[in-house]
Amino acid sequence: MIITRQKPQEKIDEMVAPYGRVFIVGCGTCATGCGTGGEEQVKAMAQRLGSRAIGWAVVESPCDARINRRDLAARKGELEGADAVLCMACGAGAQAVAEYADKAIIPALDTLFIGKTERLGRYFERCRACADCILLETGGVCPTVRCSKGLINGPCGGQVKGKCEVGDYKNDCAWVLIFNSLKRQNRLDAFRKYRPPKDRSAKARPQELASR
Repeated sequence: MIITRQKPQEKIDEMVAPYGRVFIVGCGTCATGCGTGGEEQVKAMAQRLGSRAIGWAVVESPCDARINRRDLAARKGELEGADAVLCMACGAGAQAVAEYADKAIIPALDTLFIGKTERLGRYFERCRACADCILLETGGVCPTVRCSKGLINGPCGGQVKGKCEVGDYKNDCAWVLIFNSLKRQNRLDAFRKYRPPKDRSAKARPQELASR
């Protein structure tokens, strides 16, 4: 899930202020799961904006151009009449909505990370989209994210009793987690594997993937 948080309402009000008519778009997937851009939050935002909000819609997945066309087609008149679109979705969703609506886009949310959900309001970063996944070698624990120093060849000398020195020994050492996971799987041979430094230059931005 892409984890987001709503910008301070004062900041949103500031961004909205120059526009007389605003259409609000929410996200039915990740932002709904985070409680930052689902129907409840979109309705509350529309109520706060009052007469300035001329309509709203919660798109199933606003990062998907096809679903934007499907879910926003019925609201085309309202979109065309808007001066700006307030998007309660991640950065990818906001950009996709901007391309569809061709209006000034107001991002109501900040995109934080790709993570695991434990419960509403409690999320853990688990993936950095590095394009070189080594989870098989590391027992399903990502060292790029879970290790505060991003080490990919074992722990540093700063761990004490399985805790990381970064953050005052409150967080688990990723490489202790990796060792224990591989041990449970009877695959400690993978722990000894040497990995060369990642070639980060190979991940040129912006990225594009076309399978056909």
